Amino acid sequence: MIAMLEFVGIIAFIFAILFSIAWHELGHLLPAKKFGVKVTQYMIGFGPTIWSRKKGETEYGVKWVPFGGYIRMIGMFPPGPDGKVKSSSTGRLTAMIEDARTQAREEVITEEDERRSFYRLSVPKKLVVMLGGPVMNLILAFFLFSILLVGFGTPAASLTVSAVSECTPTVGAAQSVNGCAPGAPESPAAIAGLQPGDVVTSYNGTPMESWQQFSSAIRSSQPGPVVIGVLRDGQPQTLNTEMQLVERPVVVNGEPTTELAPQGFLGMSPKIELTPQPISAVPGQMWDLSIRTAQALVAIPTKLVGVGQAAFGGEERDPNGPIGVVGVTRISGEVAGSEMPANFKIVQFLGMVASLNLFLFLFNLIPLLPLDGGHVAGALWEGLRRQIARFRHRPDPGPVDVAKALPVAYAVAFILIGMSALLLYADVVNPVKIG
Repeated sequence: MIAMLEFVGIIAFIFAILFSIAWHELGHLLPAKKFGVKVTQYMIGFGPTIWSRKKGETEYGVKWVPFGGYIRMIGMFPPGPDGKVKSSSTGRLTAMIEDARTQAREEVITEEDERRSFYRLSVPKKLVVMLGGPVMNLILAFFLFSILLVGFGTPAASLTVSAVSECTPTVGAAQSVNGCAPGAPESPAAIAGLQPGDVVTSYNGTPMESWQQFSSAIRSSQPGPVVIGVLRDGQPQTLNTEMQLVERPVVVNGEPTTELAPQGFLGMSPKIELTPQPISAVPGQMWDLSIRTAQALVAIPTKLVGVGQAAFGGEERDPNGPIGVVGVTRISGEVAGSEMPANFKIVQFLGMVASLNLFLFLFNLIPLLPLDGGHVAGALWEGLRRQIARFRHRPDPGPVDVAKALPVAYAVAFILIGMSALLLYADVVNPVKIG
């Protein structure tokens, strides 16, 4: 049964990846067609084609390697300064640029094709086409995070009792099989008769609204009698016990520190439940995750060193380091096959797919070809040049020749392929453990 659930989790995440890619490319396709650009291909994946079908002037299809996608627009590169492609050139890089420009011009067959070339679009329209893909990922991320946070909620400690300690811990004492040190006193929760499933309603007559409030009240208590109000099987009950003090870590802003101090100890654990959030919490959560994702992107070069050491040296993978598509897909399978409640599995899955789309949004904004951000940077530079020329009363300099940046694009593509290969190998031989 577990193996079947893991398989379902893996397949579900693969389809989520394919849908995210298709959704991204749709963001390029729709505005391109709206602005009259001729789009000859809309493909999900790379490599050999699994399936394709031509509708109108566009071929729609799926390829074998599901690590990306593309749409092919004619006239991505403008002709040379004289309006023609150079017949010969010297230098390997120059030849590479001219070959790419020649191939692009071969798609422009008729005068109508020339008018429908991408490079002829105005700067605002170019920006809409190239930003359309990342924005679609951002929209999907917002939609999924909204379902996750508002529809299901975030895991949080509740006032429902999950477990009760049998005794009060003694610092430095050896623990027996049942978890209690020899001669350790019975815990206040056990004395009170608290049971798993009880819902705490009050503490010493004060109504309790959250676990944080209840935990703070316990920690600040002094030794002596306390009264706990609970709901057991829907019926209110009053429990009495004697509070004890234990050396415990001091909590600051909700986080435990290394400093110890005598604090009240009850001896119970809260049940973790999903707490729905207001829709207003979604932008803040996405912004915080965006900041952490951007920081992770900047740290990828140094983090990859650790990935390489783990892959080839056997060191443990950093759970906060980069993970490839195979690794994330495997984690999705492990989550599906785990023993956690079904709603927690759904939350984990939605969170992974939403985070993937937020990552795609930010990653594609990097201003380097062949990423969308590289084309955005080219369009912005084109607009700036035209504004400067207009201000200086000079002729329109024309579209930016993005083909000149192809050597950079090939170098970036080579680096990305290398990173993907390293992560793929590491995810297979030394995967990240989730628990």
